[in-house]
Amino acid sequence: MKRRSLFFRLKYAVRLSLRDMLVSLGILLAFAALSFALQGFDPQNNFVSMLFLLAVFLIATVTDGYVYGIASSFLSVLLVNYLFTYPYFRFNFTLAGYPIAIVTMLAVSITTSALTSKAKRNAVARLEAEREKTRSNLLRAVSHDLRTPLTGILGASSALLEHDASISQEERRTLLQDIHHDAGWLIRMVENLLTITRMDNDGGAKVNKTPEAGEEILESAAAKFRKQYPGWKLSLEAPQEFFLIPMDAILIEQVLLNLMENAVHHAQGGNHVHVSLRREGGLALFEVRDNGAGIDPQLLPKIFQTHLPSDDSNGDQKRNMGIGLSVCRTIIRAHGGDMDAENAPAGGAVFRFTLPLEEDTHERLSYPGGGG
Repeated sequence: MKRRSLFFRLKYAVRLSLRDMLVSLGILLAFAALSFALQGFDPQNNFVSMLFLLAVFLIATVTDGYVYGIASSFLSVLLVNYLFTYPYFRFNFTLAGYPIAIVTMLAVSITTSALTSKAKRNAVARLEAEREKTRSNLLRAVSHDLRTPLTGILGASSALLEHDASISQEERRTLLQDIHHDAGWLIRMVENLLTITRMDNDGGAKVNKTPEAGEEILESAAAKFRKQYPGWKLSLEAPQEFFLIPMDAILIEQVLLNLMENAVHHAQGGNHVHVSLRREGGLALFEVRDNGAGIDPQLLPKIFQTHLPSDDSNGDQKRNMGIGLSVCRTIIRAHGGDMDAENAPAGGAVFRFTLPLEEDTHERLSYPGGGG
C-alpha cells in the first residue's frame, strides 16, 4: 500500500500537460513584459527578482504537480540573469548571491507545489467521501423503500395462493390491483437506479448536453404521462419565443415524468398537473404544479433527501418521494441548474428547476449531500 501511494505521488508530481506548459510560459512571458515596462521607474531593476518570484508562486499554484514550478524557477533565474542583469543579454553566473536566488525560487516553487498538490488531493478525497456517503444513503433508501412493495406483493400473492377457493371475485381483483400497483412502483425505482448508474458509470458522472427545443421535451413527456395516467388532466404552457436549451434530453424528460408522477402518487385530492416552461434571463425555468393538498410543511425542508422520515399514518404516501426527487435534483445539478419546491398560495405543490442556456457540453455531477 505504501509503495502504491509513493508511486501515485511520484506520478502526480511529474505529470505533464500541454495546458500547464502553455500557462507556465504565458505567465513567464507576461512577467518579463511587465518587467520591461517598469524599467523606466527603476533603471537598476531591483524589483525584477520579486516579480519573477511572484511568477514562480503563481505557476506553482495553477499547475499540477511539481514539474512546472521547479522548471519555472530555473527559467526565472535565467531570464533575470540574461535580460535584466548587467551585462544585458549575456549570462553571468559569477554574480554575488546567485546561488541564493536559485535556492529561494526553488524553495518557493516546491513549497507552493506541495501545498497546492495536497489541497487538490484533499479536495478529491472529500468529493469521493461525499459520493460514498451519497451511495450509502441511496442504498439505505432503496433497501427501506423496496421492502414495503415487496412485502405487499408477497402478502397479496400468498393470500391468492392459500385462500384461492374462499375469496370472492372482488377481493381477488383488489389483491391483483395491489400487486400491479406495487410492481409499478418497483419498476419506477429500478428506472431511477438505472439513471444514477448511467450518470456514474465512469466514476465522473458526466452529462453530455446538446441543444434541444424545450417544447419538444414537454410534449414527449406529456405523451407518456397521458398514456400511463389517462384519468389525470394535464395542461402545458410553452413560451411564444423559440429557444434551444443545452441538455441531455433523455434525462430531462425523465425528470419531468418523475415530477408529474410524483403528483399522481402524492398529491392528495388532486387530479390536475400543469407544466410550464419560460425563459428568465440566461435560464430556462421549468415548473410542475398540481392541485392537491400540497406538501407537509414539516417535510418540505427535507423533500429532496434520499430517505424521508415517515410515520405509520402517511408512510405509504411518502414512498418513492425521497428517492425520486433526489434523483431529479441530482440530474438537474449535473446540468448546472438547481431545483426547489414550495406550496402554492392557492393550494397544491410546485416544483421548479432551472437549466442554463449557455452551452457547456460536459458538465460534471455535483452530488447532493442528501439534504434539501
